[in-house]
Amino acid sequence: MKENISIYDIKIKSLQGKLVDFSVFKGKNILFVNVASKCGFTPQYKALQELNDTYSDLVVVGVPCNQFGQQEKGTSEEIEEFCEVNYGVTFLITEKIDVKGDNQHPLYSWLTSKELNGKKNSTVKWNFQKYLVNKNGELVDYWYSLTKPDSKKIVKHFL
Repeated sequence: MKENISIYDIKIKSLQGKLVDFSVFKGKNILFVNVASKCGFTPQYKALQELNDTYSDLVVVGVPCNQFGQQEKGTSEEIEEFCEVNYGVTFLITEKIDVKGDNQHPLYSWLTSKELNGKKNSTVKWNFQKYLVNKNGELVDYWYSLTKPDSKKIVKHFL
């Protein structure tokens, strides 16, 4: 078994190119969602923003990915503008990454590998798959795209 890497050890850049330090989110739940602008699930941005605004102990992190149906071809600037203009997104959006395959970002290696997260293995099947990490930095669970952000399955963890 690999040494247990903490979610707080992983680095990623924001859409604006600034390094994001997940350790600033210690004591909060983090909902990671791989997002895309041209997907049937894209309207979930609205519910994700509402979750982010409603629960003070929750941080939503959108992670753009172009691996599913080439549905996120935009540049960082285009993605940021799309999210703000169409959905009023103010939550953290990261740089565009690969969530699976040979170039999988370390964040998604951690989220999808029991060897790293200590909880369970998974595969990212499509855009808007959600991964919840609790206030202690532990993977809680994940949900496929069809599970809406405001689903009781997810929200019960913040009540």
